[in-house]
Amino acid sequence: MCGFAGSVGLEAPSPEKILNTLATMNRRGPDANGQFSGRLGRKFVSLLHTRLSIIDLEQRSDQPFQRDGLTIAFNGEIYNYKELAEELLSSGVVLKTNSDTEVLLESYRMWGLDCLDKLEGMWAFAILDESEGKLILCRDRFGEKPLFLYNKNDVLSFASEPKAIEALVGTKMTVNAEHIRRYLVNGFRSLHKTDATFFEGLEELPAATVLEVSRDGSTRSFKYWSVKYQPCEMSEEQMIGAVREKLIDSVGLRMRSDVPLAFCLSGGIDSGALVSIAAKILSQDVHAFSVIDSDERYDESENIGHVVKELGCEHFIAKTSKDGFFERMSDLVSYHDAPVPTISYYMHSFLSEEIRNQGFTVAVSGTGADEIFTGYYDHYLFWLSTLQDEGKRRKALDQWAAGYGKWINNPLLQDPELFVKDPSFRGHIYQNAELFNSFLKEPFIEVFREEHYSDDVLRNRMFNELFHEIVPVILRADDMNSMRFSVENRSPFLDRHLVEFAATIPNDHLFENGVAKQPLRKAIAGILPERVRADTRKRGFNASIESLVDKNDSDVRSWMLGDSPIFDIVNRSSVETFLQSDLSDNSFSKFLFYFISAKTFLESRA
Repeated sequence: MCGFAGSVGLEAPSPEKILNTLATMNRRGPDANGQFSGRLGRKFVSLLHTRLSIIDLEQRSDQPFQRDGLTIAFNGEIYNYKELAEELLSSGVVLKTNSDTEVLLESYRMWGLDCLDKLEGMWAFAILDESEGKLILCRDRFGEKPLFLYNKNDVLSFASEPKAIEALVGTKMTVNAEHIRRYLVNGFRSLHKTDATFFEGLEELPAATVLEVSRDGSTRSFKYWSVKYQPCEMSEEQMIGAVREKLIDSVGLRMRSDVPLAFCLSGGIDSGALVSIAAKILSQDVHAFSVIDSDERYDESENIGHVVKELGCEHFIAKTSKDGFFERMSDLVSYHDAPVPTISYYMHSFLSEEIRNQGFTVAVSGTGADEIFTGYYDHYLFWLSTLQDEGKRRKALDQWAAGYGKWINNPLLQDPELFVKDPSFRGHIYQNAELFNSFLKEPFIEVFREEHYSDDVLRNRMFNELFHEIVPVILRADDMNSMRFSVENRSPFLDRHLVEFAATIPNDHLFENGVAKQPLRKAIAGILPERVRADTRKRGFNASIESLVDKNDSDVRSWMLGDSPIFDIVNRSSVETFLQSDLSDNSFSKFLFYFISAKTFLESRA
């Protein structure tokens, strides 16, 4: 896990810009830094790197890493580097380090871009191939590692963070006010549904994408991987065995580290499954970290306690506090180069800080399980809408009432036949968008749309959540929160083989007795404590805004309504009225956090 930046242009960056850029990435890579200058036709290529040492801690593995006409700057981890190293060695390749960086570079030399099909891991990298006359930029299958692009004055700049690009080009980028409005009106799920970012002209290289820059200046980009729903006939036993095997393999690979490793532990089955697999199946000495909120709706301490007690693992707790909320938000937003997307990632920042304070450099989390195994309450309702047999649908309805149905607070989702009546309904995703739009000085209208991945409405929803609406937001925030404290974050559920297999499970195997996520629940039977495995209520890392902000406090109201660039976008009077309302509605609580986060961001750029 590291940071890197670079550029391709007719002029190389000045020494001052290079030093400034390296300084912006110091938290991403506090252990070493380096730079490389080369040529691509008439253009200069600059590669800059800061290292957080995880695999092979020796100086020999510092970057940019050069070998026989190839130079790489790489952020991430190739988890199966040991297996690839054996394959390379058997072919006569001489390896001089024990690093995944060298394995990645030599895999490219051996197999070209076909090597991507062999890699299991998370990555963003730049490889300058002098013999072929091209620069290759690539991002992993799920976009776990960031890679931003900025084209200006015939110079392509790229980096792990926007602030590094600003340092490299020597100018501040302009805030994208339309994306601020999108965030305020449609919420966090809208942030990655377009190519827009919070800065004009700044883009992200899409996940699972290669961008090639040739010596003649031409470019081409292409996706190298995709997944689709292809249900296969399988027994329940076959499904359980395959999910269990692939998840254990994934956790095992992601525990490869030459530095201390920690687990993020909530009260749900996702993170609990990972911790339990590590301790019980892989016989690892587990260190778990949790964050607890005082609001009963989000307090998972009971389930967390069951896991910790059964495993006997070392456990650390980070607690939330109203003290210093705005100061902490200011620090977070400044590092994120963006509004913090949800209150969950304000909470997560306490976790990352505690993990680092306790001396750990790698953290493992449960991102992706909900999107590949049906973890959201509306998933059950989408499945219901696809059932053609009336008897089967009626039974599923009755089971829902005793299962997921009893936990649903969202009034829109309390009707189990919502999508039976209207399969196109998506109003719960951009909930209250019309109201929030009325707060703006300039209306923002963007009709909800989703990419087409499958004719199956449930699977199409899940793929949209995985690739556009939820997981990209989580990964971006996880990365920035973790790297702010020089911690690497790993996500075992985002394993290529696990995700591809999950996409072959017939939908009927996903649900049972009114409860979803059955492949995972059944695969971890006997591993995760039963009281946690059987719990159907979803909470997750979350908190109420009112546990952090007292909107009735005069100083808080003064900050909320004080002069700010946000009021070039939002009507101050609307916010003042909104603050007087009941914020117990979840979408209202979310909007207040969006407003605080966007306000903080705009003020940081003023």
